[in-house]
Amino acid sequence: MRAEVIVSAVRPDDFASYVAVRSHALQRFAYLMSGDAAESADLVQEALARAYPRWRGLVKRGTHDAYVKRSIVNGSIDRWRKLGRVVPVADVSEYDGRTAPAVDGTTDADEAWRLCAELPPVQRAAVVLRFHEDLAFAQIAEVLDCAEATARSHVHRALASLRGRLTTGVDDD
Repeated sequence: MRAEVIVSAVRPDDFASYVAVRSHALQRFAYLMSGDAAESADLVQEALARAYPRWRGLVKRGTHDAYVKRSIVNGSIDRWRKLGRVVPVADVSEYDGRTAPAVDGTTDADEAWRLCAELPPVQRAAVVLRFHEDLAFAQIAEVLDCAEATARSHVHRALASLRGRLTTGVDDD
C-alpha cells in the first residue's frame, strides 16, 4: 500500500516527476528481480524508455506504474531465458545441495535472497510483489498480466518451494 501513496503524490502526467519520485523504488524492485545492481539499473532504464512514448495513454488508464513494473519483470525474464539457469560455481565437488548454516557473516536476509534467486522468475516476481511491495493479489495479477488466481498460484508454489528448500537444509538432530 505504501507504493500507492507515493504514486498518488506524483503528478502522473509529468513523466519526469514520476521518474524522480519512483526511480529509487523501481531500482530496488529491479534489484530484487535480478540480484545484480548493474542489471537492475539497465532493467529500469529499459522499462522507462518503453513507457515514455505511451505515457499519456498509460496515465489515462491508470496503469502507468503497473506497466513499468511489468516491463521490469519481462526484461528480467528475457535475460534469464537468454542466460539460462546455469549459475557458475567455483568448486562443484564441495557442493552437496544442502543449505549451509548461517555462519561467517551470512545473515537471514542473505539466505532468503539465495533461496529466492533459485525460484523461476515469475514466481520470484510474485513473491517480491506480494511480500516486499505489499501488493494485493489483484494488483500482482495486473503487474504480471495474468488472472488473479494465477497470481495466487505463483505465490503459493513459490512459498511451497521455499519451504521445501528450508526443510531439506535443516539437520534432524
